Amino acid sequence: MEYPNFKIRDLAVEDRPREKCLRQGLGGLSTTELLAILIGTGTRNQSALDLARIVLQKAGNDLHQLAKMSLAELERINGIGQAKAFRLQASFELARRRKSQPAMTRPKVRCSQDAFKLIEGSLADLQHEEFWVLLLNRSNQLIESLRISQGGISGTVTDVRLILNAAVGKLASGLILAHNHPSGNLSPSEADLKITKKVKEAAQILDLSVLDHLIISDQGYTSLADDNLMP
Repeated sequence: MEYPNFKIRDLAVEDRPREKCLRQGLGGLSTTELLAILIGTGTRNQSALDLARIVLQKAGNDLHQLAKMSLAELERINGIGQAKAFRLQASFELARRRKSQPAMTRPKVRCSQDAFKLIEGSLADLQHEEFWVLLLNRSNQLIESLRISQGGISGTVTDVRLILNAAVGKLASGLILAHNHPSGNLSPSEADLKITKKVKEAAQILDLSVLDHLIISDQGYTSLADDNLMP
């Protein structure tokens, strides 16, 4: 009688590395469990966790030694085919590249001019209105700039829920709102002031800070914070 290959999902739920990861994060997994996720499936009589233990043993329980193993050496381990060997080697190659590459420095927003420089290229020359948000971390460094909505010549509809969802999803601490006026008029409208207040009040519930709202055109920009118009 032949038995199917053991897969991670054949283990009890509490023993599955992926489920454990969801509960505790990747830091809560052992080295063997991390390798088991990469390996994916075991053999007819070995689970992926068992196979991961064997792979580690072959490398003397030394990740540095495992990273040096060739494709042929990995394939000589019973249960490790070419595809699994490639996945293991690819994971170590990514780790090497990460180590050799300097961490990206996120631009820091210290004033409205900094924010304008980050968003100007996306908004200044448009012939229709768009609403964007700059998501910032606790150090006021840019996490990401996102377009929230696109409208016509005279306006765009902005959904506060989309803004807050983006901020929470990116673990932002601060927000800078921005939209353009294709007409070139840099004065905030009553609607601009209302949406700023609405977003700020909703953001406070989530402990998010709305630092500014920029109105942009090909003539430059207006900062509600600089002009003391923030609610």
